[in-house]
Amino acid sequence: MEKKEEKAKPFEVSLKELEKIVADLERGENPLETQLKHFEKGVALSRECISQLEAVEKRVEVLMRDSENQLKSVPFTETP
Repeated sequence: MEKKEEKAKPFEVSLKELEKIVADLERGENPLETQLKHFEKGVALSRECISQLEAVEKRVEVLMRDSENQLKSVPFTETP
């Protein structure tokens, strides 16, 4: 049986799920086996979030290059 490729969750969804897992692990109320499964899921979610952040960082770098393909430092200003 072939395993279907899972579509990556939106960053915010993964982060929220990771926060819930961390809070659950911090309480330490579950059996060890359950905590281990939560920890494994948390590590996977953490890696997914890091990967998504790195991809966004690369896209921002491309957008910030000038006409000579050099990164241009632009101060961040918040919009009202």
